Amino acid sequence: MSEVSAEENHVDESPRGIAVMVVVGVLVGLLSGLFGIGGGTIIVPALVWLGLTQRHAAATSMLAIIPTSVSGVLSYAVNGNVDWIAALLVFIGMFVGGQIGSLLLSRLSEVVLRWAFVVFMAFVILSQLIFVPSRDSSIELNLVTSLLMVVFGVIAGILAGLLGVGGGAILVPSLSILFDASDLIARGTSLLAMFPNAVTTTVANVRRRMVHARVGLIIGIVAALTAPLGTWIAEAMTPRTGEILFATYLTVLLIRSVWVALKITRK
Repeated sequence: MSEVSAEENHVDESPRGIAVMVVVGVLVGLLSGLFGIGGGTIIVPALVWLGLTQRHAAATSMLAIIPTSVSGVLSYAVNGNVDWIAALLVFIGMFVGGQIGSLLLSRLSEVVLRWAFVVFMAFVILSQLIFVPSRDSSIELNLVTSLLMVVFGVIAGILAGLLGVGGGAILVPSLSILFDASDLIARGTSLLAMFPNAVTTTVANVRRRMVHARVGLIIGIVAALTAPLGTWIAEAMTPRTGEILFATYLTVLLIRSVWVALKITRK
């Protein structure tokens, strides 16, 4: 896979750095299976901490999301918690949005990317606190909902390509709030929709020499091994418990991200 550009800082690939990547992979897999997300909200800050710039961390994160999402989809599909048609509609939009996000990623400043990440997480936390999905509902497709899914796919794709997240953090609450999907169907469908988007966005990022392949593959493969455990935990807990846990985690991450963004802005 392509080498990264000279803008990239020196990523820590010492035994300590590899150990951090493995731990990150374990956490990403658990949270991916548990919440139906790609794990970019963990991967990006971790890679920045290991030495990558925000843009290279976001691009490398998308590579790691590929094996993670495949494992998560298979885990949810076993119990019928994936809407295949809805996922296809969302991906159509995400394909377009992902290319836009990748283009913006290569052009926006580090400060803008940092604050965009903060705003994104604040939105996700709010959505988790104000809405609790049903476990028994399902998606009813018609012309209007199908078009809306494509539109939201575009929005999620832009965010995914720009911030290095899989898009699940916006897709999961949107599928439940706007399309009445159960919490499990929303997660399984989200993981399926983000897989092809992660592939196409990663290809675009590789062409722009922003992907650190070895780091992304280490995290992604480890995450793929632990995602089924996260899915099992998700099915065992209530929807409300899952939402509270997700919001709590993101709040901690949001506080840290605001602090880092403020430091960079003041430079």
